[in-house]
Amino acid sequence: MTLTPSKLRQNIYKILDDVAEKGIPVEINRKGKIIKIVAEENHGKTKNLKRRKVMNCDPEDLVHLDWSAEWRK
Repeated sequence: MTLTPSKLRQNIYKILDDVAEKGIPVEINRKGKIIKIVAEENHGKTKNLKRRKVMNCDPEDLVHLDWSAEWRK
């Protein structure tokens, strides 16, 4: 949706709520230039982590380990 600055000013809170809730970006045409309002996606802290290969065995082998010798009363 492309708006003029005057239309944006009239309904700015409703427009910003729509962008945040629905994720649909809004374009404002200001003196022939397009300005976009876009909701930022929140991926959480784990999104930027790099995948690493750290297991040198079959994961099923870890499930069947006997840890009873490590337990103490």
